[in-house]
Amino acid sequence: MLQPPMNLRSGRPRRDLAWMGEGRSRGSAGAVCIPHSCGGSAARPRSVRTAPLTVLIVGAVSRVLKNLSHPIVLAPLGGGPATPELAAAVCEAGGLGFLAAGYRTTDDVRAEIRDLRRRTASAFGVNLFVPGDPAVDLRAVRTYITTLQPDAERLGVTLGEPHFDDDGWSTKLDILVDERVAVASFTFGCPPAAVVRSLQDVGTEVWVTATTLWEAHGARQAGVDAIVLQGSEAGGHRASWADADDAEHLGTLSLVRLVTSEIDLPLIAAGGIGDGAGLAAVLASGARAGQLGTAFLRAGEAGTSEAHRRALATDSPTALTRAFTGRLARGLVNGFMRKHGNDAPIGYPYIHYATAPLRAEARRRGDADSFHLWAGQAHRLAVEAPAGDIVQRFVRDAREAAKRTTELLGPQDSRMA
Repeated sequence: MLQPPMNLRSGRPRRDLAWMGEGRSRGSAGAVCIPHSCGGSAARPRSVRTAPLTVLIVGAVSRVLKNLSHPIVLAPLGGGPATPELAAAVCEAGGLGFLAAGYRTTDDVRAEIRDLRRRTASAFGVNLFVPGDPAVDLRAVRTYITTLQPDAERLGVTLGEPHFDDDGWSTKLDILVDERVAVASFTFGCPPAAVVRSLQDVGTEVWVTATTLWEAHGARQAGVDAIVLQGSEAGGHRASWADADDAEHLGTLSLVRLVTSEIDLPLIAAGGIGDGAGLAAVLASGARAGQLGTAFLRAGEAGTSEAHRRALATDSPTALTRAFTGRLARGLVNGFMRKHGNDAPIGYPYIHYATAPLRAEARRRGDADSFHLWAGQAHRLAVEAPAGDIVQRFVRDAREAAKRTTELLGPQDSRMA
């Protein structure tokens, strides 16, 4: 039976998991303090890199970003595409690799961190989902899941049991501290200030993803080291702290400029960065780095399915939908989205768990019309190449874009000097 988790003291549904700052915290940090080091001890030969792409840094500084050869961050890419191989390749090319802890078992998270350490001595990050609010319209969720039964029968699977959980939140926090990761980033909310401090106490930088100026201010108040600003162009789940129908979906450049005008923290821009010119644009707007996701989905080291790879190379449009997971996410429009997109209610992670077997079977069959094809609006710009080559291409093209911009601006007027 579909029921939200209960508070054992009050007997009411728990609402203490959607942490959006210290004021809403009810839990402990779930972490212990141990010495910190970035990366592992087993260094591998470095691949040939392009010369560093220099970014003018003023104000607050991120130690990790400052030490990168290139201002490129791999998006976490949860749900399959993220692999230790991909993260290592980005690290070795001079960027910052990332692993996704979301949807992974705690044993898998620890194993992948250690696997990545064997592949690179560079710093890397791990991304966690902040647990959301279990209070949803359960009747609407049940009704929607019923409409998916014909799809499940067609694929010969049984729909999953819709339920709420916190994705192993406390244990995964313990792992991040215990494994001494360089960066812990968070999506779907902001951890309590106590969690932020616990990670920082062992030398880990804390990054939080924001989609609005209000969320960015909340992250700053929690004491984070940097803010990832996700524009509406980005593929995959919206990182919004609260999934709402009336949310404003700001574009990446608008969001970066708004936050830059009020908050002096390192900013990482995400969304719509499909080539070097896009990277140059977000750097010029005030970001210290660009976070690239869709750009790496066709990389040889990514775990992207073949059906997904083929779809990325088409001219299919993208759209925001809750059809697959109950939370707004951007993906390529396909049959499932067209059939169910208008009916899906807010219901994450209940709907995510219900559709998981259906989506897994469709992916196994290569049925691109029946599983999620997360992709950003600039997906047509993604190329099939090794991740290291993609990094170098972005750096080269960003330099050319910056040079072209300087030429277009013309010579400096002596009256402005």
